[in-house]
Amino acid sequence: MPKLKTHSGAKDRFKVTKNGKIKRAHATKRHLLGKKSAKQKRNLRGTTVVDATNVAQLKRLLPYK
Repeated sequence: MPKLKTHSGAKDRFKVTKNGKIKRAHATKRHLLGKKSAKQKRNLRGTTVVDATNVAQLKRLLPYK
């Protein structure tokens, strides 16, 4: 069986935690920040866990994580 290739876009965007959950950053924090409130920008700052409906697809994109 040949080695599987890791999706290069996914390896930069997602990290796998010790318990096997997948972490991601919040979207809409790159530009057009002047119209967003400070509260909204503050809540977008941290990371969150990927939704359960997307986990199986991401496990295929990150086979060795």
